[in-house]
Amino acid sequence: MKPPPFRYVRPDSVEEALEVLGEHGEEAKVLAGGCSLVPMLNMRLARPEVLVDVNRLEALSGVACDNGSVTIGATVRQAALERSPQLRRELPLAAACTPYIGHFVTRNRGTIGGSLAHADARGELPLALVTLGGSVLAQSQRGQRSIAAEDLFVYHFTSALAHEELLTAVHWPAAGPGWGYGFAETAQRHGDYALAMVACALARRDGAVVEARLGLGAVADRPLLASEAAEVLVGQDLGGPAGDGAVAEAARLAAAAAEPFDDLHASAAYRRRLVAVLGEQVIRAAWESASGTSGSAG
Repeated sequence: MKPPPFRYVRPDSVEEALEVLGEHGEEAKVLAGGCSLVPMLNMRLARPEVLVDVNRLEALSGVACDNGSVTIGATVRQAALERSPQLRRELPLAAACTPYIGHFVTRNRGTIGGSLAHADARGELPLALVTLGGSVLAQSQRGQRSIAAEDLFVYHFTSALAHEELLTAVHWPAAGPGWGYGFAETAQRHGDYALAMVACALARRDGAVVEARLGLGAVADRPLLASEAAEVLVGQDLGGPAGDGAVAEAARLAAAAAEPFDDLHASAAYRRRLVAVLGEQVIRAAWESASGTSGSAG
């Protein structure tokens, strides 16, 4: 398989990249890790006139931690979430998701920003960002704007990014005192696309949940927040007698919030059942990993 003909551009600055994107619009594609784009080119599923290689732009490769937030440049590799002690400490949920992204060679090349811009509804990092309530920074010749994760993912492989915009950075809420996290997915083989994924972030204080977020992946055309399910957990001592009932009810509501589909890998009913089972697992994992300190829950 060979890609269709295209013009290759390797800009020396973000401004130059934005100029090319502004000139060519939807006829241009950004090349970062290439783990998704290159196969699409080879199969002729994508036919851009111009390929804009941003790999050497140092402005997109930084990591900064400040005031409870972690900012990661778009071209930082996914493997950094596995290997960096700082990122594993500050972003435990994203770090827990990362080993499920393809295989180690994929993560060595794949970028965090590219994974989010690709907007795969089965992607682990989109689910983590939505669950944590993060955002991305998009830039064009007109200026820059922040896009909340819940607004970024519109449909399978469709994001809110305009054709002339470049995703330059990702803002993640850092782990705070009293917060715990859980993630689980089921796939036919490790490295395959998940049949269902569930992620949980909750804050525990004085023996009860004071805030919770529950995210669902691979069971709709975009990552979903099961807000009604998460609300059931607030105010509950999940380690107490009523905890089992609250966890089970939250998992049931999460399954009801899913929008699964039938395909040759699994039925919609099976995927919905997976959400319920995985939901209980990740809620308990998040509860157990929360420190339960009396500090801030945010």
